Order: sequence, then C-alpha cells, then structure tokens
Amino acid sequence: MVRKVVLSMVATLVLGCFGAFAQGQRVTGTVTDETGTPVIGAAVVVKGTTRGTSTDVAGFYEIAASSDAKLVFSYLGLQTQTVAVAGRTKIDLILLADSEQIEEVIVQAFGTAKKEAFTGSAKVIKSEDLAKTQSSSAASALVGKVAGLQTSSSSGSLGSEPSIRIRGFGSINANQAPLWVIDGVPYEGDMNNINMADIETMTVLKDAASNALYGARGANGVIMVTTKRAKAGDARVTFDAKWGVNTPARVLYEYVKDPGQYYEMHYAALYNYFRDQGNDTGEAYSKAISRLTSNEIGGLGYNVFTVPEGQNLIGTNGKLNPNATLGRKVSVYETVYNDELGKDEEVLKGTYLVKPDDMYDELYDPSLRQEYNLSISGATEKSSFFASLGLLDNTGITDGSDMQRWTARLRGDYQAKKWLKVGANMNYTRFEWNGASSANEGDGSTADVFSYVANTAPIYPVYIRDGEGKIILDDNDWPTYDTYDGKYHGMMSSSPMQASPLQLIWLDESYSEGNAFGVNGFADFIITEGLKFTINGAINIDETRSSSLSNPYYGQFVTNGGIVTKGHSRLYSHNFQQLLTYATTFGANELSSIDFLLGHETYSTRSYYVGGAKSNIFSTDNNELSGAVVDMSSASSYRTEYINEGYFFRTQYNYDERIYASASFRRDASTNFHPDHRWGNFWSLGAAWIISREAWFNSSAISMLKVKASIGSQGNDGIGSYLYTDMYSVSNDGAGGIAVAFSRKGNKNITWETNTNFNTGVEFGLWRDRLTGGIDLFNRKTTKMLFSVPVPPSLGYSSYYDNIGDMVNRGIELELNYDIIRSRNVTWSFGMNATHVRNKILKLPDIRKDFEVDGYEGFISGAYFYGEGLPMYTFLIPEYRGVSKDGQSQWYYKVQKTTKEGELMFDENENPVYDEGVTTTYSYATQTTSRKLKGNATPWVYGGFNTSFYAYGFDFSIAFDYQIGGLVYDSGYASYMSSPSGTSVGNNYHVDLLKAWTKGVNEDSQIPRFQYDDQYTTATSDRFLTDASYINISNINLGYTLPAKWWNNKIQGIRLYVACDNVYYWSRRKGLDPRQSFSGGTTNVNYSPIRTISGGVTLTF
Repeated sequence: MVRKVVLSMVATLVLGCFGAFAQGQRVTGTVTDETGTPVIGAAVVVKGTTRGTSTDVAGFYEIAASSDAKLVFSYLGLQTQTVAVAGRTKIDLILLADSEQIEEVIVQAFGTAKKEAFTGSAKVIKSEDLAKTQSSSAASALVGKVAGLQTSSSSGSLGSEPSIRIRGFGSINANQAPLWVIDGVPYEGDMNNINMADIETMTVLKDAASNALYGARGANGVIMVTTKRAKAGDARVTFDAKWGVNTPARVLYEYVKDPGQYYEMHYAALYNYFRDQGNDTGEAYSKAISRLTSNEIGGLGYNVFTVPEGQNLIGTNGKLNPNATLGRKVSVYETVYNDELGKDEEVLKGTYLVKPDDMYDELYDPSLRQEYNLSISGATEKSSFFASLGLLDNTGITDGSDMQRWTARLRGDYQAKKWLKVGANMNYTRFEWNGASSANEGDGSTADVFSYVANTAPIYPVYIRDGEGKIILDDNDWPTYDTYDGKYHGMMSSSPMQASPLQLIWLDESYSEGNAFGVNGFADFIITEGLKFTINGAINIDETRSSSLSNPYYGQFVTNGGIVTKGHSRLYSHNFQQLLTYATTFGANELSSIDFLLGHETYSTRSYYVGGAKSNIFSTDNNELSGAVVDMSSASSYRTEYINEGYFFRTQYNYDERIYASASFRRDASTNFHPDHRWGNFWSLGAAWIISREAWFNSSAISMLKVKASIGSQGNDGIGSYLYTDMYSVSNDGAGGIAVAFSRKGNKNITWETNTNFNTGVEFGLWRDRLTGGIDLFNRKTTKMLFSVPVPPSLGYSSYYDNIGDMVNRGIELELNYDIIRSRNVTWSFGMNATHVRNKILKLPDIRKDFEVDGYEGFISGAYFYGEGLPMYTFLIPEYRGVSKDGQSQWYYKVQKTTKEGELMFDENENPVYDEGVTTTYSYATQTTSRKLKGNATPWVYGGFNTSFYAYGFDFSIAFDYQIGGLVYDSGYASYMSSPSGTSVGNNYHVDLLKAWTKGVNEDSQIPRFQYDDQYTTATSDRFLTDASYINISNINLGYTLPAKWWNNKIQGIRLYVACDNVYYWSRRKGLDPRQSFSGGTTNVNYSPIRTISGGVTLTF
C-alpha cells in the first residue's frame, strides 16, 4: 500500500510537469525599490495570461514574453506597474512605494486578513526564515522569532521537539500547549512528519480576536501552518540539497578531567575525614592512602597509575607522585592444582593494562546529516499544482540514534466553473527512528548512559585491555567493557554493573517505523456576488510500529534470555467544515465594507494501541514476538476517542481602509465533559484605527500608525479524558479470574477552563518604513482552573477533580525591525523582539490552602509553593547560610519549640512559639516553617534578535535567542560539588571544590569543606538557585547566489550556502543550560543538543 501511495504521488508530480506554457522571447531584468534595494519575491506576469514568475534575492527575474506583450510588476506595499516589452529583452524597473498598502497577510481562523485590517495580535514567519533552521520539526524554527512565545527543550535527541508557551502559563493542571492548525485543520500528529520545506508560512495567533473561533482549543494560542502552493506563472522547479555534520552542542561543566588531580581531590576528602575523626596528620595520611584505591567503603577501587615500588600514589603534600605514570599493568593469577607436583600453584591468568577513557568522547561522535528536497509548481488561468518530494537522513551523535524520513506532497486546485472551485492537498510521510540511546534518558537507572557518562570519574576505563593496551574482544568479537566488578583485572568499584550503558545503547534496540497520511479537500460554491459556500474536509492517519529489544548477552535481562516488546499505535482524525461567507460594500462612495462568516465544524480523533512482550529470544536478528518463546503476560490494548463540535460566527467591518472592527462567537462542545456540561460559549471583539490615513494626519517621519484593541474568551478542554465519571480497572485476581477495582472518582460537574484575554497595542512605521514595529499589552486571565481535591481516605478514594482556581498573566511585547542600509546592491537589516510577562495565581480552592508562607496561602509541591498572589514555579526551599566554623554547610531554621515532655509550645494567645537561627542539621532546615520563598523561574524578559546582510549576491544572517532573569535550580553543579559519602564514590568533582573551606588555609570560603561522608554538603537549598539568563546563537547562514547570466539564463538561480544551528550558548555558569524547562529544573544527564554544520545548494529552474 505504501509503495502504491508513493508511486501514485510521484506519477502525478511528473505528469504535472508536462503542462507547457506558450513561450516567446526571454525577458530578464532587475526590480528594485526607490532606494535601490532589490525587491525579493515581486510578481512579474504577462498581462492577459497567468504566465508569470517572481524575483529572486537579487531582485532578478526571467520570463518568456512576446515582443508586443505587456508585463505587470506587483508587490505588496509597492505600486503595481505595467510595462510594454516593445521588443526589449532586458527591462529594469523601480517600483514606487504605495502608502495605501501594508505588506503582510495574516492567516487567521477559517480565512485570511490583510495585516492592516487585523485587529488582533499575530506574528508571521515566512518560508525564507524557516529555511534557515535545520530541524526535522517546524516547532524548532520558532525559537526566538516570535514575541510572547517561549520555548524549552528537555532533550537534544533526534525528533525531540521544544515545548511552547504563548504569553505565560494558562493553567496549573490542564494542557498549556498551543493548538497546531495545518492548512485550516487542527493537527494532533507529530510535527516531525511535516517537511519544513513544504511550509509557506507559520502564523502565531496570540489573542482572543485571532483565535477565539477555535473555542475549546484556542486558550493557549494557535499556530497556523500554511503549506506551499503554486504561484501564477511558468512552472518552477526547485531542488535543494544539503550535507552536514552533527556534533554535540552541550557546554560542559568545569569538572575535573585529569586523573591525577582527581586522585588528589579524593585523597583530600579522605584525609579531612580522618583528621576530623581525631587522627593526627601521620595517621590521617596513612589511612587515607590505604583507603584511596581500595575496595573498602570510601575507596575508589581503581588505581590507574604505575608508581615505583615502595612509593605511594599521593605524597604527604597531597600531590600526585611525580614518578607516577598513567596506565597500570596488572597481572592476575589463579590457583590451579598441578597433578605432577601434587599441589596447588599460582598460574598467570592474564595481564591487563588499566587506563582511563574519556567517557564523553566515548558516548558522542560526529555524525552525518543529509537532506534533499525537490518541488515543482505551476499555474494556468484555471488550475495550479504544487508537488514535492523530500528525504532526510539524519544520524545522531550517539550509537543507537538515527532517523530517516521520506515525504511527498501534492496540492492543486481547479476552477471548474465560474461558480465552482475545487482543490485538494495530499501528503505522505514514511519514517524510521532508532532511539536506543534515549530509551532510559535521565532516569538514573543502570542503563541510563547519560547519567553514567556525566557522573563517572575520569579514572575509570570503558574497556578491558590486554597487557599491550589492545581492547579484548569477547566470543562475539565485540569489545569487552569494564563493568567494575573485578572480573578481569581484579579492580572493583563501589558500584559494579551488570553491563556498561555504553554497550547497551548499541546492543539493545528501541526502534519505530510508521506512516502518516493526510488529505484535505475543499469546494467553493459562488451562490451570488459576494456570497460563497465552502466545504472543507480532512482526514489524517498516523500509525507507528515500535520495537524494543533488551539483549540476552549482557545486562539485567540475561537470565530472561532477553526481552522483546512490540507495540502498534494508530491516530486517526477527521475534520469537516461548512462555511458560508458574505462580503459587500455600502454607504457613500462605498467607503464601508463588511463581511460575515457563518460556520460549523466537527473534529474527531481516535487513538488505538496494542502491544505485548516475550522473553527468551532465539536470535537478536529476529526481534519479532514469534522469535521469543516465553509469554510475559503483558499484552494490552486500548482505544480513546475525542470529539469536538462547534457552531461559529464572525463579522468584520472596514470603513475607508482606516477604521476596522471585528466580532466573533463560537458555541463549542467537547466529549471531555459530561453531556450536561459539554457546551461552552466563546467570543471576541476587536477594533483598529490606522491614524496615519486620516486626512488631518501629516507627518513626514511617521509613514504608518495603527492602534488596536481586542477582548474575548476562549476555552481549554485539555484536562484529560473521562474525569467526569468514576473509573474502574480490570485485572487478574491471581487465579485466572476477573477482579474489578475502583481507580478514580469522577465529577460530572467539571467543565471548561476559561481564558479571558485583553490585548491592546500600536503598530508603526517610521521614515518610509525604514523602522517598523509594534508594542502589545496583554492581560490573560484563566478562571475555573482544574484541581485535584484531596479527600479523607475513608471515602475509598484519595481525590477528585473540580474547577476551582484563577490565574492571570500580564505582559508587554515589543517587536522592532530596522533597515540599516537600503541600496541597490547592499542591504542590511536588524530585527528584535522582547517579552515581559508576570504570572500570578489569583485563587486556589480552600482545601488546597494547606500552608501560609509570608502571608501567602497555598500548597507545597516538591520545591515549589503554589500560593494566592504568587507566580507559578515559585521556589520554597531551605536557605543556605554559608559555612560553620568547622566548615560544614549551614541553613536557616525555624521550628516550633517543644517542652521537656515533647509537647509543642504555644504562647498565651495560642500562637506557636518558634526557635529560629542557623543550623548544620539539615532536617531542621527542611521543616515547612524553615523553608523560604526564593523567587520564581519566570524570566524578567525573553526574546530574540537577528541581523541579515546582502551585498552583490552574498547573503549573511545570524539569529540569537535570549532570556534575562528568572531562576533555575542547577542540579548538575550541585551533583559535581557533592562530597563522597558511603558507597557513593567515584563521581565527578567540579573544580570549584578546590576553593572549598580548608582549616587554616581558606576559612573565608562560602563553599563547605570537602570531606568524605559529609552527606548534606549539597542538600537542596537556595545555594544552587542560579540566575536563568542566557544568550544563544541559534543559527548562522552564509550564501552566494550566482549571476543567472553565467548560465545564459537557462537556470533561474543557483545559491551555494553554509549553515550552522545551535552554534553556542552562554549562561551564568559554564555548563548550565537554562533552556531545559519552564519550571526552573535543569539536568546534565540528558542527550546533548545537536550542533549541525551543513553546506548546500539550491537550484531554481
């Protein structure tokens, strides 16, 4: 089936190429504006035909036209001009500014609008900007480009997508992600299945006026994706190919990488411990040396240095023996009974060279990325088509990490009658993913390769080597990995493993493959002048077959003979819309115009899953369930369904292209609620006034000035399924019978979380639009937030859900674009955006007001306090108070006093009596009364900026994203600053530990003493709360467009380019990456972000 689909689409693509256009002589030229700046994308059409083309980045065009034809040149924002060919083969033209036009068109719900008539807040990202990002997901192309849009990325693995929040946080428990809409249809699938080369624009809708018509799903913003379609003119063929190299983009913490220095530091921790136990310097030295590389508690178990006989690895000065050499040969003997001698004797079993490996280099390797995209488009007077094929072959930077994606798209429309136009848009994606290295990413298990690599000290080997240093191969000719269990050379760490995670990522499998297919169709019926009826229909199917194999050779599943798991999921959705639109003009001189939209939409999605597992695998070459023999009784399947239905209305009014107004209403139903509470009403009102078009307005500096305001309400039904009804689970009673157990209490009264959004702003253009921009103020209030309400366990359940809670986000957005240089051959522009948003919880259910902290009532969740009057992700943690006189960590504490009998003390007014001060006992600091509010994770401002430069065919651009302020908890730094304790030894040390408190040497340090068995040195406190500011170079592009005359104008354009994504980032501490979450959580045990450097070529015919 898959092959038939692909072949049919390819055949249609090729047949479409046979549409020929009548051609005459070739006319070429350059189109510029009044300043001499090339006009990119200007339309050039032979008058009276649909034959046309558009200008390239140099303003150059080429078109076939007869000697007596006329050419029509047009571009939004510039005056349209008609020029007679008159036998000429070269026509250069200057297009004059048209003050009556504003450039952009906004894609909005169920239609489009000119930017000038748009009363809401939106940002359009065009295909040329999207093309600068090398990613499998279009979501990555939005980073830093849209005011009000914030992203986070918890993993850099292939296929991972950034999480997106628009204008703050809309809920505590419900969905906060925006709605994706592709070509007018809500999209629930994987954005990795959409080829970014097929996208014409992405429009981010941020306020009620722009997204209220999406009702139940529009509360968190809407991202509209519009795929490419043919433009009027000759058929155009575009081929783009790029080849690149992937490398790790993670900035590493400054941990100790030198094995000798690591031994020195661990020795110091042991020495300080024994001194603290009352030993004199000589005794402490002897005990620390004895313990250092031993298998005793606190010992590292490994010595990878060779030292002369009779000498110690570390001298009495605490430094590495200068005679020590890295690498140590170890001869291992075994006792064998000698029959001839009649006694046991020691026989050499093997000689091994023990030396450390660079864990980071062993995990990450440069890899290759290649991508190819071909598109063909063309249009006649009655029809148009666009077809594309794409291939992305991307290898990850770790073993067990790669992906391939094949895409095809065919889009066309046909004006069948004057009153009937039909069209369709089909897309197909075939994908294969291998994510074995990410299967246990960050979970801290023995199979988590990222935790292993990030935390393992630089003294440990990865491989077992023979006496000559060669890696020993096992019976399968695979490298033998050191699992620190003493099996070969006798050395054993405190944390032996069953298998090395570096081995498991290529022995185990986590593979998925699948197909995604979508088709959209429409029919427009012109009933009478101005009145049109449209039917839109869409179907999307996304199915994935997943395979997981735990190998039978090494690791925890050896005794099971390995395990194979299979799963198959399918996501099916359909959308059906009926739209009736009417537009007319009226009034004196027909200065007023109005349009109406009346519509109905039904959206349904169903997801299916089936899976199972078996153990005792016959061969790892056969990873099917039939290739294993022991059923693990884990087979399962399920189906979920969601339906949304809405009736809606919108009207838009325009007076003399100066004053605009809009209103919309939608009545929505969602199956996530009980039938009695399924329907909700959502609305918006908006208005705009272009002051600069008033007759009395006269300013040479201000070319455009527009004020706007909107208000409205949207709903959020992303609360999960079936919360309105009681839930039961069916299980095996242990004897093969059926057991039914109560699992969750429902509440039939739960309903929409409602978002009321007010927006006001100004858009402007100065000095003939050399400087353009806008400022928006917004107030976004969420009411009826969903909460889990706890109840007494005696009721038989622990909680139920109810709509109790309010929250608000207030902020300001700024966007500026400035043309620094605008001339015929040189252009230089700069753009930036900035967003300041403040979040506040307004209301919580009384039952969740468990505590009061500094006058705020609320509840504690981990390290956060959710309180009325406070922002989300407000930290409530112990307060670090520096170092005690003996070098220990200190914290603030406040605990209620007790009597001698152990009873709590109260004063005469029944108020608790507290004891507060500074303590080295961490359990006191963790008491609720001791913990303090320490700020929140929301940055003070975030955004992006960019600059682009063009000169004589060369183009250069660079883009940044940034945030200023906010707090993150630097858990990676905390882990590297820990003292070894118990059997938790052999972890990496940060170089800052060299500045730790040392008696008589560095007693002014605020870093606690570095001493073995100090268990709470890095316990959670505000010591590790760090400024979340960062700046990141997101991408750099450099290209050159070769002159078309070099190819006798047979090729419209050839552009050679290089591009780099994820170039480099800076944060408050080297190694800290604040981009990983909105909540202020960070980690150093995840897949590194990937830096991609590519070279490519774009050919246009």
